[in-house]
Amino acid sequence: MPPTGSAPTWSIRPLRTPAEYEACVALQRATWGDDFRELVPPALLQVTQKIGGIVAGAFVEDRLIGFVFGLTGVRDGALAHWSHMLAVEAGYRDHGLGRALKRYQRDQLVAAGCTRMYWTFDPLVARNAWLNLHHLGARVVEYVRDMYGNTSRSRTDTVIGSDRFVVRWDLEGSRNREIEGSRDRGIEGALITTEADPLHDAGVVRVAVPPDIQELKSRDEAAALAWRASTRRAFQHYLARGYAITDVERRGGNAVAYRLERRP
Repeated sequence: MPPTGSAPTWSIRPLRTPAEYEACVALQRATWGDDFRELVPPALLQVTQKIGGIVAGAFVEDRLIGFVFGLTGVRDGALAHWSHMLAVEAGYRDHGLGRALKRYQRDQLVAAGCTRMYWTFDPLVARNAWLNLHHLGARVVEYVRDMYGNTSRSRTDTVIGSDRFVVRWDLEGSRNREIEGSRDRGIEGALITTEADPLHDAGVVRVAVPPDIQELKSRDEAAALAWRASTRRAFQHYLARGYAITDVERRGGNAVAYRLERRP
């Protein structure tokens, strides 16, 4: 953990040694649990880099504190990268390290001629929504119910299942979209917070999520399940009708909401 009150410093580079690959596996376990069924083993981390994939770590001196892992292939007939994992040691979160790892990943891909990146995240995880949509400017292209099955693959999916957004990040020009995406758009539009709320046919609607779904799940499983039902209903409804998720808003009182806009 960085010293209290200080700005952490790190360097980002590819993983290179057996010890670094083992440290990456240890960080996977620390992030998703000792019983996480889908650990990426050292051998796969190593060979991924030999065919255009990315396995990069953030280091403080020689200690791994974060990593990003992804595979490069073909999607819809064009070269694309799927960013499968990103994790940051708990003590270094909320310092911009996740954003730095994504930017490093982007720069490496653009240099290699790949201009599209995809990944998934749970719509209920406000921290990831804020990074992916508000800061990076990625866009949601699909909502998938129970993408990885309805059994617990990690402690983050217990109780609430594995619903995911699939997002696409168009890498060329993404620096400019980051600046645009970080601007305050103001609050407007109907707010949906429960499964009983009407699904308004408005130009702008907002879908609320809890500020910390994992903390809520630990003390009130029923409430966490209610949030899943409410948001699943709203996102599936609006995405099927051509709405685009354009931003994530954070306001006073830990309020977090997605902003959805009806396309012309």
